[in-house]
Amino acid sequence: MLSFSEFGDHTPTDTNPALIIVHGLYGSGRNWGVIAKRLSDTRRVITLDMRNHGQSPRNDTHSYLDLASDLAEVITHLDTPVDVCGHSMGGKAAMVFALQNPSLLRRLIVADIAPVAYGHTQQMFIDAMRTVNLTTLTRRSDAENQLANAGVDRALQSFFTQSLDIPNKRWRLNLDVLEAEMPKIIGWPDDVNGPFDGPTLFLSGGASDYVLPEHRPHIRSLFPKARFAKLPGAGHWLHAEKPREFEATARIFLDT
Repeated sequence: MLSFSEFGDHTPTDTNPALIIVHGLYGSGRNWGVIAKRLSDTRRVITLDMRNHGQSPRNDTHSYLDLASDLAEVITHLDTPVDVCGHSMGGKAAMVFALQNPSLLRRLIVADIAPVAYGHTQQMFIDAMRTVNLTTLTRRSDAENQLANAGVDRALQSFFTQSLDIPNKRWRLNLDVLEAEMPKIIGWPDDVNGPFDGPTLFLSGGASDYVLPEHRPHIRSLFPKARFAKLPGAGHWLHAEKPREFEATARIFLDT
């Protein structure tokens, strides 16, 4: 089962479910710790490490059907009412989970991703992480400098190095499998049908182009109660760039 961390001591109810946070590609539950702690003032919050990330098991496959099955296993294990928030890869996994298991969650937040296949790749970040000399590594700043030399933006340097296991000289990312499964990660499974009739918020970065107006008819065919909102000035990593604004928007939607 996936590794997860819990925040807050509130007992989940049908009107105040636990919130499951599902991180994106190259991330971990640790990236969401600050937002999870803030939201845990009124609800139980659970952050996950997805397969091939963080402390969770490594697997040979990384399809969205796999990831949705992993989510279902954790949520069934928790046996409590839940809302789900997923970013990027985690947003796609959360959407597939919701479409396959509509009775297992109440509300869904999808952060800066649409249920479509994209034409870009994230291979360049795998290439950059492979340039880091793990054998001589003693601190995260060393890796950040090497990522900078590989052309990685400063904000992403810190994001990626949170997945470094410095004592064991390794990445907590299964780079080989993520590379092999990249077509599935940037894609969308054809055999997933809807709808999920629960309230769904598509929250995007105002400076991001991941969720476009032409995506909305398809989104509404799968999520009839979809609402759309943007965080001005934020890009794809909107929760890291505008954490207070992300938290406030999520709180309003979940508490409505």
